[in-house]
Amino acid sequence: MSRLPSMKMLTKTFGALVLVTTSLAASADNHPGIGRAATPKEVAAWDIDVRPDFRGLPKGRGSVDQGQQIWDGKCASCHGTFGESNEVFTPIVGGTTKDDIKNGRVAALSGNSQPQRTTLMKVATVSTLWDYINRAMPWNAPKTLTTDEVYAVTAYILNMGGIVADDFVMSDDNIAEVQKRMPNRLGMTEKHGLWQTKGKPDVKNAACMKDCLKEVQITSELPGFARSANGNPAEQNRMVGAVRGVDLNKATVVKVRQPAADEGLKLAKQYACTACHGIKDKVVGPGFAQIAEKYKGDANAEASLSKKIKLGGSGAWGAIPMPPQGHVKDSEVKTMLDWIMRQ
Repeated sequence: MSRLPSMKMLTKTFGALVLVTTSLAASADNHPGIGRAATPKEVAAWDIDVRPDFRGLPKGRGSVDQGQQIWDGKCASCHGTFGESNEVFTPIVGGTTKDDIKNGRVAALSGNSQPQRTTLMKVATVSTLWDYINRAMPWNAPKTLTTDEVYAVTAYILNMGGIVADDFVMSDDNIAEVQKRMPNRLGMTEKHGLWQTKGKPDVKNAACMKDCLKEVQITSELPGFARSANGNPAEQNRMVGAVRGVDLNKATVVKVRQPAADEGLKLAKQYACTACHGIKDKVVGPGFAQIAEKYKGDANAEASLSKKIKLGGSGAWGAIPMPPQGHVKDSEVKTMLDWIMRQ
């Protein structure tokens, strides 16, 4: 049998509720919304930007040799051993010369001598390089490098670009001198809206709230079959902050299906058809393109060729017999024939 709360207990509970309500009301008056003022330590954890004048740069040092060791273990898999990779990310190093370091302008940016713009060709301030490595690298574990490691990796990148010597040790004391050797240090312009605000932020535009459409119609969107072309976006984003990308494991999305042409070639290789048939030319048997040419316009081509694949035989292209492929599924035969007839 449960006991009813006593009047004394109810009085205490009511008093506690009044106290909490009063506290919340006072908090709402001082701080609109929900929350509290961030502590200096919390602010410092987020206030990590390094500016072109090196404000915000922490004390530290790191050598080119140390940077190479860190690079080989944590960076080369995405950026290449020498920062030249274009497989995962665009190249970091390349396209700069000794004259560029001397002049402060990258000549290749004005012509077509370099097929692709690299990081060292474009970046004007070494602080930008340092800041990005510090806040975003390595890609799979951002903000895990120590301050000295960031100095070392930055020094190694600059060494690969011929900007600093092999025995160079970068620190907060000499980074300003390094800035004087950046190949594109004079290539940045401030004559645009991001810089020329005349002392005031460019945020005066008022939201247009007239002549609004009553019904919005989406006229362009990524088709469902293409959304999973590169896997599940939610699984490919770093788990830092909000995860961007639809979770295709939960969303109803049409999975990407390879084109018949790709599937047909894949099956031809899987069942070793390409050991005897070339794509264009004869190997042991005729090339697939030769088969397509012979049966072009033949309404019975699929049935005839399907029978030959399943039962084997000889005579159509010479005396060498083709072994029967009875283990190949009918649907797979059709896929291969669709591909063959497109050659």
